[in-house]
Amino acid sequence: MNLSKNQDILIVGGGIIGLSLARSLRNRGVDKITILEQNECGREASHAAAGMLAPQAEADCADDFFRFCQESRDLYPQFAEDLFSETGVDVELDRTGTLYLAFTEKDAEELENRYTWQKNANLSVEKLTAKEVLEIEPNVSPDVLFGLRFPLDWQVENRKIIEALIKLLPKQKGSVQKPVNSDGSFSGKARRLLLEGDRITGVETDLGVLSASIVVIASGAWTSLIEDKFNLLSDIKIKPMRGQMLAFNDNYKLFRHVIYSPRGYLVPRKNNRILVGATVEDVGFDNHTTGLGTVSLLNTAFEIAPEFKNLSLKKTWAGLRPLAADGLPVIGAIPEIENLFVATAHYRNGILLAPKTAEILADKIVGNADSKYLEIFSPRRFRSEAILS
Repeated sequence: MNLSKNQDILIVGGGIIGLSLARSLRNRGVDKITILEQNECGREASHAAAGMLAPQAEADCADDFFRFCQESRDLYPQFAEDLFSETGVDVELDRTGTLYLAFTEKDAEELENRYTWQKNANLSVEKLTAKEVLEIEPNVSPDVLFGLRFPLDWQVENRKIIEALIKLLPKQKGSVQKPVNSDGSFSGKARRLLLEGDRITGVETDLGVLSASIVVIASGAWTSLIEDKFNLLSDIKIKPMRGQMLAFNDNYKLFRHVIYSPRGYLVPRKNNRILVGATVEDVGFDNHTTGLGTVSLLNTAFEIAPEFKNLSLKKTWAGLRPLAADGLPVIGAIPEIENLFVATAHYRNGILLAPKTAEILADKIVGNADSKYLEIFSPRRFRSEAILS
Protein backbone atom coordinates (compact mmCIF):
# COMPACT_ATOMS: atom_id res chain seq x y z
CA MET A 1 0.00 0.00 0.00
CA ASN A 2 1.29 3.45 -0.90
CA LEU A 3 -0.27 6.34 0.94
CA SER A 4 -1.55 9.26 -1.06
CA LYS A 5 -1.15 12.58 0.66
CA ASN A 6 -4.88 13.25 0.79
CA GLN A 7 -5.47 10.31 3.12
CA ASP A 8 -5.86 10.91 6.81
CA ILE A 9 -4.29 8.95 9.65
CA LEU A 10 -5.72 8.49 13.12
CA ILE A 11 -3.18 7.65 15.85
CA VAL A 12 -4.79 6.27 19.00
CA GLY A 13 -2.46 7.25 21.84
CA GLY A 14 -0.54 10.45 22.49
CA GLY A 15 2.49 9.13 24.35
CA ILE A 16 6.02 9.32 23.01
CA ILE A 17 5.39 6.52 20.50
CA GLY A 18 2.28 8.10 18.98
CA LEU A 19 3.77 11.59 19.00
CA SER A 20 7.05 10.45 17.44
CA LEU A 21 5.13 8.60 14.74
CA ALA A 22 3.07 11.70 13.97
CA ARG A 23 6.27 13.67 13.48
CA SER A 24 7.81 11.00 11.24
CA LEU A 25 4.67 10.80 9.12
CA ARG A 26 4.56 14.56 8.75
CA ASN A 27 8.23 14.57 7.70
CA ARG A 28 7.28 12.10 4.95
CA GLY A 29 4.61 14.39 3.55
CA VAL A 30 1.48 13.32 5.46
CA ASP A 31 -0.43 16.42 6.52
CA LYS A 32 -3.72 15.00 7.83
CA ILE A 33 -3.02 13.42 11.19
CA THR A 34 -5.36 13.15 14.18
CA ILE A 35 -4.20 12.01 17.61
CA LEU A 36 -6.76 10.55 19.99
CA GLU A 37 -5.64 10.72 23.63
CA GLN A 38 -7.69 9.81 26.70
CA ASN A 39 -5.55 12.04 28.95
CA GLU A 40 -3.19 14.88 28.08
CA CYS A 41 -0.57 13.87 25.53
CA GLY A 42 2.49 12.38 27.16
CA ARG A 43 1.03 12.25 30.67
CA GLU A 44 1.04 8.49 31.17
CA ALA A 45 4.10 6.17 30.97
CA SER A 46 6.09 8.69 28.89
CA HIS A 47 5.84 11.28 31.66
CA ALA A 48 6.68 8.80 34.43
CA ALA A 49 9.81 7.41 32.76
CA ALA A 50 13.43 8.09 33.75
CA GLY A 51 14.70 8.71 30.21
CA MET A 52 17.54 6.20 30.15
CA LEU A 53 18.97 5.14 26.79
CA ALA A 54 20.83 2.09 28.04
CA PRO A 55 20.54 -1.01 25.85
CA GLN A 56 23.99 -2.31 26.80
CA ALA A 57 23.56 -1.90 30.54
CA GLU A 58 20.38 -4.00 30.48
CA ALA A 59 21.20 -6.66 27.86
CA ASP A 60 22.27 -10.25 28.49
CA CYS A 61 22.98 -11.12 24.84
CA ALA A 62 23.14 -9.63 21.36
CA ASP A 63 19.72 -10.73 20.11
CA ASP A 64 17.38 -8.94 17.71
CA PHE A 65 15.75 -6.94 20.48
CA PHE A 66 19.14 -5.70 21.68
CA ARG A 67 20.06 -4.64 18.15
CA PHE A 68 16.76 -2.81 17.79
CA CYS A 69 17.43 -0.96 21.06
CA GLN A 70 21.00 -0.19 20.03
CA GLU A 71 19.96 1.21 16.64
CA SER A 72 17.31 3.41 18.25
CA ARG A 73 19.78 4.73 20.82
CA ASP A 74 22.18 5.62 18.01
CA LEU A 75 19.47 7.76 16.38
CA TYR A 76 19.21 9.99 19.44
CA PRO A 77 21.94 12.56 18.71
CA GLN A 78 20.31 13.46 15.40
CA PHE A 79 16.81 13.14 16.88
CA ALA A 80 17.70 15.58 19.67
CA GLU A 81 19.35 17.99 17.24
CA ASP A 82 16.37 17.90 14.89
CA LEU A 83 13.86 18.48 17.67
CA PHE A 84 15.82 21.51 18.83
CA SER A 85 15.93 22.85 15.27
CA GLU A 86 12.20 22.26 14.78
CA THR A 87 10.92 23.48 18.16
CA GLY A 88 13.67 25.26 20.08
CA VAL A 89 13.34 22.71 22.90
CA ASP A 90 16.57 21.22 24.28
CA VAL A 91 15.75 17.62 25.23
CA GLU A 92 18.91 17.48 27.38
CA LEU A 93 20.62 14.50 25.80
CA ASP A 94 23.39 13.67 28.28
CA ARG A 95 26.20 11.56 26.81
CA THR A 96 28.27 11.17 30.00
CA GLY A 97 27.61 7.42 30.03
CA THR A 98 26.24 4.77 32.38
CA LEU A 99 27.81 2.85 35.26
CA TYR A 100 26.67 -0.58 36.42
CA LEU A 101 27.97 -1.48 39.87
CA ALA A 102 28.44 -4.74 41.73
CA PHE A 103 27.88 -4.84 45.51
CA THR A 104 27.59 -8.61 46.08
CA GLU A 105 29.26 -11.72 44.72
CA LYS A 106 26.12 -12.52 42.75
CA ASP A 107 26.22 -9.02 41.26
CA ALA A 108 29.86 -9.55 40.36
CA GLU A 109 29.07 -12.76 38.47
CA GLU A 110 26.30 -11.05 36.53
CA LEU A 111 28.54 -8.14 35.57
CA GLU A 112 31.43 -10.40 34.58
CA ASN A 113 29.13 -12.25 32.18
CA ARG A 114 27.86 -8.98 30.69
CA TYR A 115 31.37 -7.67 30.27
CA THR A 116 32.59 -10.85 28.59
CA TRP A 117 29.90 -11.11 25.93
CA GLN A 118 30.01 -7.40 25.14
CA LYS A 119 33.80 -7.34 24.78
CA ASN A 120 33.56 -10.41 22.53
CA ALA A 121 30.97 -8.55 20.46
CA ASN A 122 33.31 -5.53 20.16
CA LEU A 123 30.91 -3.24 22.00
CA SER A 124 32.03 -0.19 23.96
CA VAL A 125 32.34 -1.32 27.59
CA GLU A 126 34.97 -0.64 30.25
CA LYS A 127 35.67 -2.62 33.42
CA LEU A 128 36.52 -0.39 36.40
CA THR A 129 38.03 -1.34 39.73
CA ALA A 130 36.36 -0.10 42.90
CA LYS A 131 39.04 2.59 43.15
CA GLU A 132 38.39 3.73 39.58
CA VAL A 133 34.63 3.85 40.22
CA LEU A 134 35.14 6.05 43.28
CA GLU A 135 37.51 8.33 41.38
CA ILE A 136 34.82 9.23 38.83
CA GLU A 137 31.85 9.00 41.21
CA PRO A 138 33.17 9.73 44.75
CA ASN A 139 29.70 9.67 46.33
CA VAL A 140 29.12 6.02 45.47
CA SER A 141 29.20 3.58 48.39
CA PRO A 142 32.71 2.36 49.34
CA ASP A 143 31.20 -1.13 49.44
CA VAL A 144 31.27 -1.28 45.64
CA LEU A 145 33.27 -4.27 44.36
CA PHE A 146 33.78 -3.07 40.78
CA GLY A 147 31.79 -1.60 37.94
CA LEU A 148 31.19 -1.52 34.23
CA ARG A 149 31.06 1.73 32.29
CA PHE A 150 29.02 1.96 29.11
CA PRO A 151 30.12 5.20 27.39
CA LEU A 152 27.45 4.95 24.68
CA ASP A 153 24.52 4.40 27.05
CA TRP A 154 23.05 7.86 27.66
CA GLN A 155 20.04 9.61 29.13
CA VAL A 156 17.54 12.21 27.95
CA GLU A 157 14.91 14.36 29.65
CA ASN A 158 11.81 12.49 28.50
CA ARG A 159 9.43 15.27 29.53
CA LYS A 160 11.33 17.70 27.30
CA ILE A 161 10.91 15.30 24.35
CA ILE A 162 7.17 15.26 24.98
CA GLU A 163 7.17 19.06 25.16
CA ALA A 164 8.97 19.27 21.82
CA LEU A 165 6.73 16.75 20.07
CA ILE A 166 3.58 18.45 21.36
CA LYS A 167 4.84 21.75 19.93
CA LEU A 168 4.77 20.12 16.50
CA LEU A 169 1.12 19.04 16.75
CA PRO A 170 -0.49 22.33 15.70
CA LYS A 171 1.51 22.14 12.45
CA GLN A 172 -0.54 19.13 11.40
CA LYS A 173 -3.37 20.00 9.03
CA GLY A 174 -5.74 17.20 9.96
CA SER A 175 -9.38 18.02 10.58
CA VAL A 176 -9.26 17.26 14.30
CA GLN A 177 -12.82 16.97 15.57
CA LYS A 178 -14.10 18.69 18.71
CA PRO A 179 -13.51 18.65 21.63
CA VAL A 180 -9.84 19.41 21.12
CA ASN A 181 -7.14 19.62 23.77
CA SER A 182 -4.89 22.66 23.89
CA ASP A 183 -2.05 20.56 22.44
CA GLY A 184 -4.06 19.80 19.29
CA SER A 185 -5.06 16.23 20.12
CA PHE A 186 -8.62 14.91 20.24
CA SER A 187 -9.76 14.11 23.76
CA GLY A 188 -11.47 10.77 24.27
CA LYS A 189 -11.07 7.09 25.04
CA ALA A 190 -11.04 4.54 22.22
CA ARG A 191 -13.78 1.97 22.82
CA ARG A 192 -14.17 -0.07 19.66
CA LEU A 193 -12.71 -0.51 16.19
CA LEU A 194 -15.27 -0.17 13.40
CA LEU A 195 -14.67 -2.71 10.63
CA GLU A 196 -16.17 -3.32 7.21
CA GLY A 197 -14.80 -6.44 5.57
CA ASP A 198 -11.01 -6.29 5.68
CA ARG A 199 -10.82 -2.57 6.38
CA ILE A 200 -11.16 -0.40 9.45
CA THR A 201 -13.40 2.60 8.89
CA GLY A 202 -12.89 4.37 12.20
CA VAL A 203 -12.81 4.21 15.96
CA GLU A 204 -15.76 4.52 18.30
CA THR A 205 -14.85 6.70 21.28
CA ASP A 206 -16.71 7.65 24.43
CA LEU A 207 -17.58 10.97 22.75
CA GLY A 208 -18.38 9.83 19.22
CA VAL A 209 -16.83 8.21 16.13
CA LEU A 210 -13.53 9.22 14.53
CA SER A 211 -13.14 8.13 10.90
CA ALA A 212 -9.82 7.71 9.12
CA SER A 213 -8.26 6.04 6.09
CA ILE A 214 -5.55 4.51 8.27
CA VAL A 215 -5.57 3.83 12.02
CA VAL A 216 -2.52 3.25 14.22
CA ILE A 217 -2.98 1.91 17.74
CA ALA A 218 -0.27 3.33 20.03
CA SER A 219 -2.24 3.25 23.26
CA GLY A 220 0.31 1.50 25.47
CA ALA A 221 -1.06 -0.38 28.47
CA TRP A 222 -4.64 0.24 27.31
CA THR A 223 -4.23 -1.43 23.90
CA SER A 224 -6.00 -4.69 24.67
CA LEU A 225 -9.04 -2.90 26.10
CA ILE A 226 -10.10 -1.65 22.65
CA GLU A 227 -12.82 -3.96 21.34
CA ASP A 228 -13.59 -5.25 17.85
CA LYS A 229 -15.55 -8.15 16.44
CA PHE A 230 -12.41 -10.22 15.73
CA ASN A 231 -10.58 -9.54 19.02
CA LEU A 232 -7.66 -8.19 17.00
CA LEU A 233 -6.19 -6.23 19.88
CA SER A 234 -7.38 -8.23 22.87
CA ASP A 235 -5.57 -11.27 21.45
CA ILE A 236 -2.27 -9.39 21.82
CA LYS A 237 -2.86 -9.34 25.59
CA ILE A 238 -0.97 -6.20 26.60
CA LYS A 239 -1.05 -5.64 30.35
CA PRO A 240 0.07 -2.74 32.55
CA MET A 241 3.09 -3.06 34.84
CA ARG A 242 3.40 -0.38 37.47
CA GLY A 243 6.72 1.34 38.02
CA GLN A 244 7.18 3.64 41.02
CA MET A 245 9.80 6.40 41.07
CA LEU A 246 11.37 8.79 43.56
CA ALA A 247 12.94 12.23 43.08
CA PHE A 248 15.48 13.92 45.35
CA ASN A 249 17.08 17.35 45.25
CA ASP A 250 20.41 18.51 46.66
CA ASN A 251 22.41 21.74 46.74
CA TYR A 252 25.09 20.44 44.41
CA LYS A 253 25.51 17.76 41.75
CA LEU A 254 26.22 14.44 43.48
CA PHE A 255 26.61 12.25 40.39
CA ARG A 256 27.59 12.58 36.73
CA HIS A 257 26.63 9.17 35.34
CA VAL A 258 23.43 7.19 35.28
CA ILE A 259 24.19 4.49 37.87
CA TYR A 260 22.71 1.00 38.00
CA SER A 261 22.80 -1.85 40.43
CA PRO A 262 20.88 -5.10 39.85
CA ARG A 263 18.19 -3.73 42.16
CA GLY A 264 17.57 -0.36 40.56
CA TYR A 265 19.12 2.81 39.23
CA LEU A 266 19.62 6.51 39.81
CA VAL A 267 19.54 9.21 37.16
CA PRO A 268 21.13 12.63 37.80
CA ARG A 269 19.30 15.49 36.12
CA LYS A 270 19.83 19.19 35.76
CA ASN A 271 19.19 21.47 38.76
CA ASN A 272 20.71 18.79 41.04
CA ARG A 273 17.62 16.59 40.74
CA ILE A 274 18.14 12.83 41.13
CA LEU A 275 15.63 10.17 40.09
CA VAL A 276 15.59 6.70 41.66
CA GLY A 277 13.69 3.81 40.14
CA ALA A 278 11.94 1.66 39.55
CA THR A 279 9.60 -0.99 40.89
CA VAL A 280 8.03 -3.63 38.61
CA GLU A 281 4.54 -4.53 39.84
CA ASP A 282 1.68 -6.47 38.28
CA VAL A 283 -1.24 -4.63 39.89
CA GLY A 284 -3.54 -3.89 36.98
CA PHE A 285 -4.34 -0.25 36.26
CA ASP A 286 -3.51 0.99 39.75
CA ASN A 287 -1.01 3.83 39.27
CA HIS A 288 -0.79 4.92 42.90
CA THR A 289 2.46 4.97 44.84
CA THR A 290 2.82 2.83 47.97
CA GLY A 291 4.82 2.85 51.17
CA LEU A 292 6.37 -0.51 50.31
CA GLY A 293 7.43 0.77 46.90
CA THR A 294 9.02 3.85 48.42
CA VAL A 295 10.92 1.80 51.00
CA SER A 296 12.20 -0.57 48.31
CA LEU A 297 13.50 2.31 46.21
CA LEU A 298 15.03 4.04 49.22
CA ASN A 299 16.95 0.86 50.01
CA THR A 300 18.22 0.77 46.43
CA ALA A 301 19.35 4.39 46.69
CA PHE A 302 21.07 3.84 50.06
CA GLU A 303 22.93 0.81 48.74
CA ILE A 304 24.31 2.72 45.75
CA ALA A 305 25.10 5.88 47.72
CA PRO A 306 24.64 6.26 51.50
CA GLU A 307 24.62 10.03 50.94
CA PHE A 308 20.94 9.70 50.02
CA LYS A 309 20.20 9.47 53.76
CA ASN A 310 21.10 13.15 53.98
CA LEU A 311 18.82 14.21 51.13
CA SER A 312 15.15 15.12 51.21
CA LEU A 313 12.70 13.07 49.22
CA LYS A 314 10.85 15.60 47.08
CA LYS A 315 8.37 13.60 45.04
CA THR A 316 7.03 10.11 44.28
CA TRP A 317 5.03 8.97 41.27
CA ALA A 318 4.15 5.89 39.25
CA GLY A 319 3.49 4.95 35.64
CA LEU A 320 1.97 1.97 33.84
CA ARG A 321 4.28 0.29 31.34
CA PRO A 322 2.74 -1.82 28.54
CA LEU A 323 3.97 -5.43 28.57
CA ALA A 324 3.25 -8.15 26.01
CA ALA A 325 3.27 -11.82 26.97
CA ASP A 326 6.73 -12.39 25.47
CA GLY A 327 8.15 -9.08 26.73
CA LEU A 328 8.83 -7.74 23.23
CA PRO A 329 7.36 -4.73 21.39
CA VAL A 330 4.42 -5.16 19.05
CA ILE A 331 4.91 -3.13 15.88
CA GLY A 332 3.42 -3.40 12.40
CA ALA A 333 0.32 -4.23 10.41
CA ILE A 334 -2.55 -6.20 11.90
CA PRO A 335 -3.01 -9.35 9.77
CA GLU A 336 -6.03 -9.39 7.45
CA ILE A 337 -6.84 -5.70 8.06
CA GLU A 338 -5.07 -3.68 5.39
CA ASN A 339 -5.28 -0.24 7.01
CA LEU A 340 -4.71 -1.02 10.71
CA PHE A 341 -1.32 -0.80 12.40
CA VAL A 342 -0.09 -1.11 15.97
CA ALA A 343 2.90 0.25 17.90
CA THR A 344 2.78 -0.79 21.53
CA ALA A 345 4.26 -2.99 24.30
CA HIS A 346 7.56 -1.15 24.53
CA TYR A 347 7.46 -1.92 28.27
CA ARG A 348 10.49 -0.27 29.96
CA ASN A 349 11.94 1.04 26.69
CA GLY A 350 9.38 3.42 25.25
CA ILE A 351 11.66 6.46 25.40
CA LEU A 352 14.62 4.53 24.00
CA LEU A 353 12.67 2.91 21.16
CA ALA A 354 10.55 5.86 20.02
CA PRO A 355 12.82 7.12 17.19
CA LYS A 356 13.36 3.70 15.59
CA THR A 357 9.74 2.63 16.00
CA ALA A 358 8.53 5.85 14.37
CA GLU A 359 11.02 5.49 11.54
CA ILE A 360 10.21 1.94 10.49
CA LEU A 361 6.45 2.27 10.92
CA ALA A 362 6.23 5.58 9.06
CA ASP A 363 8.26 4.06 6.21
CA LYS A 364 5.86 1.14 6.09
CA ILE A 365 2.70 3.25 6.17
CA VAL A 366 3.87 5.81 3.63
CA GLY A 367 5.97 3.76 1.24
CA ASN A 368 5.25 0.11 2.11
CA ALA A 369 8.92 -0.28 3.06
CA ASP A 370 9.72 -3.48 4.90
CA SER A 371 11.99 -3.87 7.90
CA LYS A 372 13.22 -7.02 9.60
CA TYR A 373 11.95 -5.53 12.85
CA LEU A 374 8.42 -5.28 11.52
CA GLU A 375 8.61 -9.02 10.92
CA ILE A 376 10.25 -9.85 14.26
CA PHE A 377 7.84 -7.72 16.31
CA SER A 378 4.76 -8.27 14.17
CA PRO A 379 1.40 -8.65 15.96
CA ARG A 380 0.98 -11.76 13.80
CA ARG A 381 2.71 -13.77 16.51
CA PHE A 382 -0.34 -13.33 18.76
CA ARG A 383 -2.90 -14.05 16.10
CA SER A 384 -5.95 -16.06 17.12
CA GLU A 385 -6.63 -19.33 15.37
CA ALA A 386 -10.05 -18.01 14.47
CA ILE A 387 -10.47 -17.25 10.76
CA LEU A 388 -11.39 -13.65 10.07
CA SER A 389 -14.54 -13.45 7.98
